[in-house]
Amino acid sequence: MRELIDFFLSYKHWFLFILLEAVSLIGLFSSNGYQKSVYFTTANSIVGYAYTTISSVNSYFHLASVNRDLEAENEKLRMENVALRSHLHVVNSDSVRLDGIIADYHVVMAQVINSTLHKSTNLITINKGSADGIEPEMGVISSRGVVGVVYLTSTHYSIVMPLLNVNCRISCRLKHSDYFGTLEWKRGDSRSTYAVGVPRHAKVKSGDIVETNGYSDIFPPGIPIGKVGNIGDSEDGMSYSLKVNIFTDFETLRDVSIITNYSNPERRLLEDEAQTAERDEE
Repeated sequence: MRELIDFFLSYKHWFLFILLEAVSLIGLFSSNGYQKSVYFTTANSIVGYAYTTISSVNSYFHLASVNRDLEAENEKLRMENVALRSHLHVVNSDSVRLDGIIADYHVVMAQVINSTLHKSTNLITINKGSADGIEPEMGVISSRGVVGVVYLTSTHYSIVMPLLNVNCRISCRLKHSDYFGTLEWKRGDSRSTYAVGVPRHAKVKSGDIVETNGYSDIFPPGIPIGKVGNIGDSEDGMSYSLKVNIFTDFETLRDVSIITNYSNPERRLLEDEAQTAERDEE
């Protein structure tokens, strides 16, 4: 306490000066209209600038939430688009099977919390699991296209096998010709994979869109995968091996969606029974 008193006594002249300045300014601005208007104009400008800065900072910290909302809306529109395209395809090809064809796809949003890019068996960890309805062999997509397939799940987390994994196999097709093949990753390049098994009589050119064909029980047809880059031959020369430049940017991937209700248990059971019957006959 003694030190505080000594401090005030040591600088008493400065404190007196500040007090007199404050009294003078108050008198100046309260009794003169011009100075008062200048004061309020300046003060409002400073306060307005401060509020603008605070608002900008708050907006920046809310960008993540805004991006998640936009991502959810984008995925909803994408799945509606896929359903409508499937509907149109059915109408054009077989009007008798119109009723009940269109599946009401449901997606669960998730965030990537860990991933690898440069291994032969890359994996992605997301923050949604069985408690959110996620199960193995569900398709995973982003706002740009296919990401991969759910591999393992726990209560609150899941492991995804992405396209950038040598064990990942996804059925695909050329968008405008319907010729199909299988995606296989050749290691090393995180921006491309290969569509193998495409027949040599298929009309294909660089820039053609590659998408899911709906033959598997994982992805509905029409989900974009990438564009054809180089056109080469398979090792046996019997088919094409197409280099596909992937739409999904795995280096910046943060938000994904899991398609939770595309799987058809009846179809899977029937196909399993058929395979079992073939093995028994052998």
